[in-house]
Amino acid sequence: MSSNKNVVPEAKEALNRFKMEAASEVGVNLKQGYNGDLTSKQAGSVGGQMVKKMIKSYEESMK
Repeated sequence: MSSNKNVVPEAKEALNRFKMEAASEVGVNLKQGYNGDLTSKQAGSVGGQMVKKMIKSYEESMK
């Protein structure tokens, strides 16, 4: 059973745009489709940037 299912299938494209934006902010060149050639450090920096942006957005919404 996969835990990578989007709760809202329509959000998939928005999540992909968000991931590409986060990658460009940390200097990782993502391409459409397969990105299995990234190092763990690169993939982690993209994920970390995404989390930072989500937390910042949530904190701003609480003000």
